[in-house]
Amino acid sequence: MNQPSDEPVSITSARVSHSQDLKRRQRRYLLSMMTRTICFVLAIVTDGPVRWVLVAGAVFLPYIAVVLANAGDTRTVSGPPAYHADELPALEAGPKGQPSVPSSEQPRG
Repeated sequence: MNQPSDEPVSITSARVSHSQDLKRRQRRYLLSMMTRTICFVLAIVTDGPVRWVLVAGAVFLPYIAVVLANAGDTRTVSGPPAYHADELPALEAGPKGQPSVPSSEQPRG
């Protein structure tokens, strides 16, 4: 079970919301498909080796676009540090058998 951590979350480790991620992936797909359309149109009006490069772009860009559109946010968010019972200070018996904070960790006041 993960315990809440007192450490603030770094903004670079936080994931973007699902709607923002989806919007970003849709824009990337649209840009790839627009580039494919431009390659296709230019392949019709040009000739020579450039035509074949544009045809290859028109053929392979849909595959690349789909792969990029399906690639979501892959950043991993690290959780709080692991709980280790042996790292906690031992409790001393207080009044009426109640555990108390060790004297080394008593608040100073």
